[in-house]
Amino acid sequence: MRIEVKGRNTSVTQAQRDQIERRFRKISRQVSELAQLEVELIEARNPSIAQSQVAEATLYLKGVTLRARAEAEDMGHAINVCEEQMAKQVKRHRDKRRKRRETRAAQAAAYGAQAQA
Repeated sequence: MRIEVKGRNTSVTQAQRDQIERRFRKISRQVSELAQLEVELIEARNPSIAQSQVAEATLYLKGVTLRARAEAEDMGHAINVCEEQMAKQVKRHRDKRRKRRETRAAQAAAYGAQAQA
């Protein structure tokens, strides 16, 4: 999986890049090598917003795009929450695909048994 990190109204440090790669490693093992992940780190400059650090992740897979967004007072926590949301979505997507594949295989087996009878 390719990971691209961008910063809006903030610069992205090497420590943040390392944290993103470490946290999203679990997801990268579950998706295709051709998948692309874009993580955008945003700092809202409005002083009335308490949770001004935002992490947005967009995962482009074959046929589907998954998005997660998390806001927090510190960027590290926002990245962690965003990764947890994305992991849930990837798990749900994988389970759906697996269930669909199993259903099709069962239907094909039933059809094959009918054809031989």
